[in-house]
Amino acid sequence: MSRSRKGVNACNDGNSLSGTSATRVCSESSDFLDHDIAQLTRIRSGPHELLSRGVRGRMRLPVSTLKMLVGREGNYTGRGRFSSADSCHVLSRYLPINGPWWVDRMQTRAYVSQFSADGSLFVAGFQRSYIRIYNVDRGWKVQKNILAKSLRWTITDTSLSPDQHFLVYSSLSPVVHIVNVGSAATESVANITEIHEGLDFSGDDHDDDDDDDGPGIFSVKFSTDGRELVAASSNNSIYVYDLESKRPSLRILAHKSDVNTVCFADETGHLIFSGSDDHLCKVWDRRCFVSQGKAAGVLIGHLEGVTFIDSRGDGRYFISNGKDQATKLWDIRKMSSNTA
Repeated sequence: MSRSRKGVNACNDGNSLSGTSATRVCSESSDFLDHDIAQLTRIRSGPHELLSRGVRGRMRLPVSTLKMLVGREGNYTGRGRFSSADSCHVLSRYLPINGPWWVDRMQTRAYVSQFSADGSLFVAGFQRSYIRIYNVDRGWKVQKNILAKSLRWTITDTSLSPDQHFLVYSSLSPVVHIVNVGSAATESVANITEIHEGLDFSGDDHDDDDDDDGPGIFSVKFSTDGRELVAASSNNSIYVYDLESKRPSLRILAHKSDVNTVCFADETGHLIFSGSDDHLCKVWDRRCFVSQGKAAGVLIGHLEGVTFIDSRGDGRYFISNGKDQATKLWDIRKMSSNTA
């Protein structure tokens, strides 16, 4: 039995010691226990000392990621890879260490959220038609309080335009609404204090198995130039909407189940990434879809439905999250061309 364990037993045994002696022993054993925990934590989260050989100088914590990578490439530890402790040390330099703290509380659940591209705004969508935009730079002050229109169950997605002047929001309806969030007024009640224009993604195009009210929109995103929207729907399809002509310009029967998430791959708008309940991520090239009628590639790896996709913006990399509780980083240069 370890020394710290003996001390703990002594502290729990009322008959073993008494008075000042008992207090002293318990205090000493507690110190030993704290020391053991601290040492164990240090071992499991500290970098291997040989990884400091990549760059001259005495090793000081935290060790720079560059130095650790040099040490790994030089195989200074003899393992040829990072240990779990090395990985913990690298991650500790990038994971948040402050918070969490309470920003706001609503009467219903928050269903979707996103930061603006520059991180200055944060958008949260709630059940019962509420959307709030918080100004991060001003202490998370509510900049816009939006009461949505034609809600079905919940807000399913929101997206800020690149210039942050407009916000689109979707629900389980084929109509997506767009609202001016650049106005001075804080309160925005649909078609009462401000106009929430409806954008109909269904058009004249309905499947026989669609409900009378049309498909629901699970995901909607702006293009980089702000001229188009791309949406994922419950009828297994992807829609591209032209904001100038105010009508859908393309529909892709993309998956064999609900399409939960979609986004443009880069600033050109040619490539689209999608994720579905059929467990697949797919890549679509609009330049050749009309002639080929199929996806440019498919990425297989999730064990359950894909719930979210976000592009790095370079047309090569994106991340996905799934119902299998896995987050994956994809390189589309390694995708499969078998899209059957």
